[in-house]
Amino acid sequence: MGKENCPTPHIGAQYGEIAKTVIMSGDPLRAQFMAERYLDEDYHQVTGVRGMLGFTGKYKGIELTIMGHGMGMPSIGIYTYELYNFYDVETIIRVGSAGSYDKELKIGDIVIAQGACTDSNYLSQYGLPGTFAPICDFGLMREAVNAAERLNVRYKAGNVMSSDIFYAATPGGDEKWARMGVLAVEMEAAALYANAAWAGKRALCICTISDCVFTGEATTAEQRQTGFTNMMDVAFSIINK
Repeated sequence: MGKENCPTPHIGAQYGEIAKTVIMSGDPLRAQFMAERYLDEDYHQVTGVRGMLGFTGKYKGIELTIMGHGMGMPSIGIYTYELYNFYDVETIIRVGSAGSYDKELKIGDIVIAQGACTDSNYLSQYGLPGTFAPICDFGLMREAVNAAERLNVRYKAGNVMSSDIFYAATPGGDEKWARMGVLAVEMEAAALYANAAWAGKRALCICTISDCVFTGEATTAEQRQTGFTNMMDVAFSIINK
C-alpha cells in the first residue's frame, strides 16, 4: 500500500498527522487522559476509527502522538504495523497494565519490559528456523530505567509474559513462568517488539502492576484509566526527539 493521504482504514489519520514518536495504551480513554495531561493546549484529535482515539500535539516542544491500541496482540499488531510501515513512525512506547508474578512487585510499581515471552502464535508468521526472542530497544530501556530512578519510582526491568489468554480454562501456567523469572503478565509487548524488529524501528513497553496474580489484589477500571501517572511520567520523560 502506498502513502496515500489516508494510508490505512484502521487508523484513518492523514499522512503527516502522526508524529515520529507515539505513546500508546490499550485503553483509548487513557490515551485521551494523557493527551489532556501532557500535551500543549493546541493538540488535536487525528483518529477515532472504531473508538480508538489518537491525538497529536507537542510535549515540551517535541511533536508527539498519543493513541490507543486495544487489547491483545492481534489488535496492537495491526495498529503498530500500520504506524511503523505506513505512517513512518520511528518509536512506539506502550504504557499499559500488567499482573505481577514477582512477589516483590506491588500494586502501582512499574515493570520495564526488557523482553517478552509469549504463548501466542504471532511470531510464526516470520517463518524463522527457530524461536525469536522479542526484546525492546536498549537505548529506550536505559533511558526509562534512569528516569524511574531519577523520579524515585519503584520498578523492575526484565522479562514479561505476553499472553493471548486472559481467562484460562485450565489455570496453572503462571507459576511456571514465575519460576523462570518472568516478572509479570500482559497481552501486547511481544507483538509490539516483533513488529518493531521487522520494521527496523524502536519499541518499549512500560507497565504498571494493576493486579497481583498470586494474591488476588486488583485495581479498578478508573484507577487503570487515570491513576497510573508514575508510569506515564517515566514514559514522557524519555521523549527527546
